[in-house]
Amino acid sequence: MLSWKETATRFHVSWQTVYTAVETAVVWGRTHLCLDGIESIGVDELSYSKGHHYLTLVYQIDHTCKRLLWIGHDRTAATFSRFFEWLGPERCQQLKFVTSDMWRAFISTVARKANTAVHVLDRFHVMRLFSGAVDQVRRDEARRLRAQGDTATLKHTRWILLKRKENLDEPQFCRLNELMKINYATTRAYLLKESFQQFWQYKSAGWAGKFLDLWVKDATWSRLKPFAKLACTIREHRDLLLNWFKAREAFAAGAVEGFNLKARVTTRMAYGFRSYDHAETALYHRLGNLPEPDWLTHRFT
Repeated sequence: MLSWKETATRFHVSWQTVYTAVETAVVWGRTHLCLDGIESIGVDELSYSKGHHYLTLVYQIDHTCKRLLWIGHDRTAATFSRFFEWLGPERCQQLKFVTSDMWRAFISTVARKANTAVHVLDRFHVMRLFSGAVDQVRRDEARRLRAQGDTATLKHTRWILLKRKENLDEPQFCRLNELMKINYATTRAYLLKESFQQFWQYKSAGWAGKFLDLWVKDATWSRLKPFAKLACTIREHRDLLLNWFKAREAFAAGAVEGFNLKARVTTRMAYGFRSYDHAETALYHRLGNLPEPDWLTHRFT
């Protein structure tokens, strides 16, 4: 996708002309959008400008159709509720699966507006909490070691500890093995993170639940504050985590994060336009898979 400036340069027109053409096509496409057959949706947030300005993005993530459905200003429960009002009560009842992170506003709104759907916690967002806990333990221990004069043990280990073991190159793998020989808090945190990956491999929700309870117990007694806090979060969202096994392969589970990566790129490429309206237009144009009018003679892509 070309940026606004690059598109204007290529077609020898002003930025305003490019934006007006795109906006007209987006308005037409949104007016003629087909909403039939939507069974699976995913919701996420996106920071689109400085100052903690967020968008709520809702995607259709059925295997047969993946697209950006709706954009809301801010990330509150009221914002997300407007999506379900836009979709309509009949189509809300046809939803089978909803995936989101653990943001309370999303969870409460799904429970109120789409209570017939199975609510699944997004795997990527769950594991991001584990990475954050490992990194917090590493930072705390690195600070303690530096106070004792040790500046080498945990130096340049952040990405080694955050990556999956199978994704490490040979030097990183050797460095990880060195760390595993030392019973530091960081090592225990890494092992707790990696052990949780087994949860996603279970076939039965019953056995997965038993594993979850044991992992929460281990994390609680690990004497690692970030993991004790994470264990409380996991316990609180136990039922939603186990919904993963009700929805296995029923929808495109990785689509939400893939769309969000494209959305971040889109908002950056649409530089020169800083308002919410311009961000919305750029995102719908790029990710909405909108129908196009017959009279549209040029596509700005």
